[in-house]
Amino acid sequence: MKKIIAIALAAMMLLSMLAGCSNKKVTLKILDTEYALENYAICVAKENQDLLNKINTALDGLIKDGTAQKIIDKYISGTPHDLTFQQNTDGKEELVMATNAYFPPYEYYEGGKIVGIDAEMAAAIADKLDMKLVIEDTEFGSIIAGVQTGKYDMGMAGMTVTEDRLKEVNFSTSYATGVQVVIVAEGSEIATVDDLLNPEKNYKVGVQQDTTGDIYLSSSYEDGGVGEANVVRYKTGNEAVQALLTGKVDAVVIDQEPAKSYVATNNK
Repeated sequence: MKKIIAIALAAMMLLSMLAGCSNKKVTLKILDTEYALENYAICVAKENQDLLNKINTALDGLIKDGTAQKIIDKYISGTPHDLTFQQNTDGKEELVMATNAYFPPYEYYEGGKIVGIDAEMAAAIADKLDMKLVIEDTEFGSIIAGVQTGKYDMGMAGMTVTEDRLKEVNFSTSYATGVQVVIVAEGSEIATVDDLLNPEKNYKVGVQQDTTGDIYLSSSYEDGGVGEANVVRYKTGNEAVQALLTGKVDAVVIDQEPAKSYVATNNK
């Protein structure tokens, strides 16, 4: 009888330990080594050269007078500014911007409103053009097609200028520089980008669909990716990070600033 009780107690302890392990919080970290460096710009339909010229003129002015940097500093380093945009828009022509509002600090929801670097930069551009900014939240992968068909005037979503995208749309002057980084769970055997790209490991990597992280990683190992078969695509960066937390992928590749936000939120 004592033996049966002892076995039962041992089983209960094991179950308790397993439950504790399953509920253990996963801590995330960003690798020290960068995956890629890229420039962000605004995409416009190829036949809409007049709008592109106007956007570039507005952007050049915002960069020269320091407004662009103030907007970036507000969301990157937390430095407040006293600039105001889009105060009087009644009766003005609309400037419709497509974005994917799950990419903090470039675009995200706050109190039901889309805010962030891109949202504020676009508002400043609209003011320069004497237009009313309208932001449409859509899937990242549908932005370029929407711009091409005229559904949106421009796309602004932490979008990197690439050779393939230049075949489909035109891009404005670059207004920000992004860095692609790798997020892993604390204790992961992936310690560097080289570890991630090791063809003998076949690591599964989560990405936001159609982003540059997706494009880069889908290439062959020789081209600096993990290969199509090892890329797991999600509609948002947040979904990719959740997949990492639940062990569905071994790492996530995403822009550095959203990565910081996701990691900080998870590790609180």
